[in-house]
Amino acid sequence: MSKPRLKKELQRLTKEQLVEQILDLYEKNKAVKEFYDFYLNPKNETALAEKYKRIIRKEFNVEHPERGSEKFSVAKRAISDFRSLQPSPEALADVMLYLPESACELTYCYGDYSEQFYDSTYNNYKAALAFMQKHGLLEQFKLRAEQCVRWASPCGYGFASEIADLYYEYYNESP
Repeated sequence: MSKPRLKKELQRLTKEQLVEQILDLYEKNKAVKEFYDFYLNPKNETALAEKYKRIIRKEFNVEHPERGSEKFSVAKRAISDFRSLQPSPEALADVMLYLPESACELTYCYGDYSEQFYDSTYNNYKAALAFMQKHGLLEQFKLRAEQCVRWASPCGYGFASEIADLYYEYYNESP
């Protein structure tokens, strides 16, 4: 169904019917419940960001790498789900940067991974830096972005230099 058609159908309902529909959605759909819980109480943004960071950390489990699956799709879905709640740019940048941070830390602690792993980490690092630049948040996250460079430094496949180059490009510093 298209949005205009849905809008037309919803406009036929009374206010009470609309409220009942929303309450029904809230009760039956976890994503809708989470959206309205955050919408009505945005003060819990930090706790919600931590929830999504735990999902990412589970995928890139530095403490117990045998328990991690290193699925970028799951971690990126966590970021997408958090983004859909419309958090502040600061909270979203925090969660976005956490993915490449965790991946870089994992490879720093446990050795080389695949080229595909490094490509995905690089792409997520670049996306986080671009988002932070767009929202004027680079300085706020500089130390964490720089930590990714340090963690990437012993890695192979040209990953270390690519991460460093990206960092220097966004932070306008020379190596």
